[in-house]
Amino acid sequence: MHINRPILAASLASMIFLAGCQKSEEQQAAAPAFPPAQVAVFTTAAEPLPITNELPGRITPTRIAEVRPRVSGILVERVFQQGSMVTEGDVLYRIDPAPFQVRVDSAEATLKRAVAVRDQARQTAERQARLKEAQVTAVQQYDDAVAALAQAEADVGIAEAGLAEAKLNLEYANVTAPISGRIGRALITEGALVSANGSDNLATIQQIDPIYADFTQSATDLIRLRKALEDGQLISADNEAQVQLILDDGTRYAHKGRLLFSEAAVDATTGQVTLRGEFPNPDGDLLPGMYVRVEIEQGLEKNAITVPQQAVQRNNAGQSQVYIVTPEKKVEFRNVTLGRTVGSRWQVTSGLKAGEKVMVEGFQKVGPGAPVEPSAWDPNAKPDKEQTAWTGAGEDSATEVK
Repeated sequence: MHINRPILAASLASMIFLAGCQKSEEQQAAAPAFPPAQVAVFTTAAEPLPITNELPGRITPTRIAEVRPRVSGILVERVFQQGSMVTEGDVLYRIDPAPFQVRVDSAEATLKRAVAVRDQARQTAERQARLKEAQVTAVQQYDDAVAALAQAEADVGIAEAGLAEAKLNLEYANVTAPISGRIGRALITEGALVSANGSDNLATIQQIDPIYADFTQSATDLIRLRKALEDGQLISADNEAQVQLILDDGTRYAHKGRLLFSEAAVDATTGQVTLRGEFPNPDGDLLPGMYVRVEIEQGLEKNAITVPQQAVQRNNAGQSQVYIVTPEKKVEFRNVTLGRTVGSRWQVTSGLKAGEKVMVEGFQKVGPGAPVEPSAWDPNAKPDKEQTAWTGAGEDSATEVK
């Protein structure tokens, strides 16, 4: 019997291959299945979210006053230390008091003379009154005596006013602080002639505790906020809104302030509305002219959805995405739209609803459609090295989306 050797070899190879496949399938069936990956999830919830805006501003003094002389004369002494704090009524400069003291002495002498004339006129009037009752003197003499007494009393009044003016000018020779605050540099030196009727500014005092922060916001943003309030999308903040300062180096000012007012007019050149906040400044850390950023809460957005920043990543097309764990404990991708950052969380304006489970940890272990075993995410737990490395990349991506 003749046997075709090539056909026989092919048949033997096929039988060996089928036997190997059968054995491999039996081994796979016998091997245990991998358990679902452990992942940490954050359950979304609708909550009121503060509408916080960060606006540019400048520090301005609460009050500002220019120190000016009230009398003319030669400056003989500067009393204050430049750049120091002064209290209302403190003596800052002294003008030569000698001419004013001479006028006081002269006014006192004039008053004494007027008083003496008045006393003599009173005695004469009393004597003429007694003679008139006895019908010894003429009526005209009595009337002249009464008129002389009235004139003498008027002269005393004029002399008293002159003395008061002279004393006031002597007092004004000491130039005092009109308000309390920090005084700047001296603009006039000793020996200079100053005039009460001139424009001499001896120094400038600025009250800096409390202090103002003037900041601006676009009229468009204000209109949008008011419209959202009218439509019921926002909850109005308190009438006396709290404001927080962020200094030029990024640090937060230790004391919170309060919003005082917003201007009723819009700047025609910039389209901005000016707002003013008041801040305590007990240590003098805030100085007029400093650039700051003002964080102000202008309302509460109802039913907002937020997720931790490390839960957000971005695909190659730049679309923000999150991993969702479905009720069947399967993983799926979800495209989302991000809004504002609130602390360490992102606001999600579309793509998520309340009650969904967003994966925060465990991304390297799963893919779309993979079964997982979710557990509640603990924000205080220390992540492993692998998760920490991914989280840093995820935060950079989320920042770029913003």
